[in-house]
Amino acid sequence: MDYKRSFRDVFRGIPKPIIGMIHLEGENSKERMERAKEELKIFEEEGINGALFEDYHGTSQDVFDALGECMYLDKNVVFGANILRNPYEAFEFTKSLHPSWRGVRFIQFDSVQTQDLDLGLYNLMKKEFPCVVLGGVGFKYTGDTGNSLDRDLVEAMPHCEAIVTTGSGTGIETPFNKLKNYRKEIDKIQRGFPLIVGAGLTADNAYEQLMVVDGAIVGSFLKYDGNTENKIERERVQELMDVVKEVRRDWAYSL
Repeated sequence: MDYKRSFRDVFRGIPKPIIGMIHLEGENSKERMERAKEELKIFEEEGINGALFEDYHGTSQDVFDALGECMYLDKNVVFGANILRNPYEAFEFTKSLHPSWRGVRFIQFDSVQTQDLDLGLYNLMKKEFPCVVLGGVGFKYTGDTGNSLDRDLVEAMPHCEAIVTTGSGTGIETPFNKLKNYRKEIDKIQRGFPLIVGAGLTADNAYEQLMVVDGAIVGSFLKYDGNTENKIERERVQELMDVVKEVRRDWAYSL
């Protein structure tokens, strides 16, 4: 069976998919699991398209356990994994949790820039566990390669199915001019290749940014005071998704 899918296939052709972060905060493993299920329920009910399980506060084992517990709870939310401490480990989640790929449909690598990859290992893992990779270029907390943007993109795009970029840190707005520049340079290389904004999306900037990019990963905005330790608030999800619906409508009219 060929498990590889395009970014658009994974999100069922939904325009401008929104991926919500599940940071796995909690005092213990049980609390982290319960919170993950609560947050996934909000995502499902309010129209968030993807859930990215990350070891931001927990461990890779917490990610694995949370995915296992949540896998059969949702109907429409697509699951992804990001293991900050060892991103290569996320590849294994794409098959080990469910052989029919009902489980993890995509993974995130914070950087697929050549200087940040063990390229031999990466290529081996991607061959053994083919999956959709959201690959970071110009990502928060990663170093500057010293290359031109077009060279970074030319090197990175073959390693992933979507490019993700951010501003300088978690919860910090990604500069709009940066997104426009990435969109322009990506389209020169391969027109329409997916570009994802990976940090700092809010209800206030979502319309402008989503009219340029192909989707977004959002976490901090969905929590009180932008604090990743706080619980996701339904009202914040609703506020964001109201803007997303407007974007999708206006974007469709512009085609």
